Amino acid sequence: MTLPGHPHLARDAQGELRLEGHSLADLARRHGTPLYVYSRAAMLDALAGYQRALEGLPHLICYAMKANSNLAVLQTFARAGCGFDIVSGGELERVLAAGAEPSKIVFSGVGKTAAEMRRALEVGVHCFNVESLGELERLAEVAAAMGRRAPVSLRVNPDVDAGTHPYISTGLKDNKFGIPHDEALAAYRRAAALPSLQVIGIDCHIGSQITQLEPYLDALGRLLDLVEAVEAEGIALAHVDVGGGLGITYTDEAPPAPETLVRALAELMRARGHGHRELIVEPGRSLVGNAGVLLAEVQYLKPGETKNFCIVDAAMNDLVRPAMYEAWMAIEPCRPSAGTAAATWDVVGPVCESGDWLGRDRRLAVAPGDIVAVLSAGAYGMAMAGNYNSRPRAAEIMLDGDAVHVVREREDARALFALERLLD
Repeated sequence: MTLPGHPHLARDAQGELRLEGHSLADLARRHGTPLYVYSRAAMLDALAGYQRALEGLPHLICYAMKANSNLAVLQTFARAGCGFDIVSGGELERVLAAGAEPSKIVFSGVGKTAAEMRRALEVGVHCFNVESLGELERLAEVAAAMGRRAPVSLRVNPDVDAGTHPYISTGLKDNKFGIPHDEALAAYRRAAALPSLQVIGIDCHIGSQITQLEPYLDALGRLLDLVEAVEAEGIALAHVDVGGGLGITYTDEAPPAPETLVRALAELMRARGHGHRELIVEPGRSLVGNAGVLLAEVQYLKPGETKNFCIVDAAMNDLVRPAMYEAWMAIEPCRPSAGTAAATWDVVGPVCESGDWLGRDRRLAVAPGDIVAVLSAGAYGMAMAGNYNSRPRAAEIMLDGDAVHVVREREDARALFALERLLD
């Protein structure tokens, strides 16, 4: 039985939870826990939805690698023809190491340093998504000093409410991202006047985990208004970048399919007379979110007067979304626990914080030693992991048909302080 929203995750006739046919409980026993497990087929299937909708249109799909930056994940998308949306110099080096074509990289982010700009110009990225006038001036100086022309696309803040969590909303005028819509035309005039810059496009990104079409269409409509105003001043714009942010199903969300979203955007562009422009999309979560799970072993069951606690060996340092966003993520036993009655548990980790929880009020039949899977953990899981409480980070494996690849070894305790030095 396939789990809703997870086409490659299913329970077999014995109740065993399997990803791409592999027993998750067996993987946990073999590789240890906490353990991130990814399905390569699920990632490529999600990508195919975008590719089908964009076929025949001038386009570039740039995977927003902040969602999951494991080298094998990046390699998977690079080999499938993707470009990449990056937000730091470290992400640039990662994606180059994974085999990305520099000419398919867009460099976003509000705080690019001069060193990051120089490196991106050296390798020849597709464009910089510039987010402020200060950044515009700095990039012009850096490019001029190198004798280069930097390709730029201005990220415009369209003041559109994406209807998502305030921490992941990026398109409102009180967010830190982008150039305000009513200041964008003047910013384009300034960019066009700087000889070391080459204006090539316009960009926006309004948030993450978006489950409706309307915010995208509203934002694109406002972008196209600006395109027309900018080109009326003789400044040509070759591409329109609508960002990413399409949501996935964690519980009962019903986001539009990638095909539905992309076709609606393309239809609006054609209706406004802009169908000839390259359309850039930057999906992240929707490509990897439901392609991954986090496995953990139940350590203790701690019944209480008002709460029952299921203590597992994964924690907020491994998966911070519940603690940071109060995000709901499904938690499933990996195989039936014989003779165990279901009860309502808060699933918590061993970190010394009351905020260290993975799920609250979950009805589970589990016993110490059982393996549970936190679903939809392929995005913003390992990418946001840390070492709080001096906890080594989890291992990561990639399933590819019958093959099981260890794509990140588990850290050991020595790695936690390998770069530190004692005083003389």
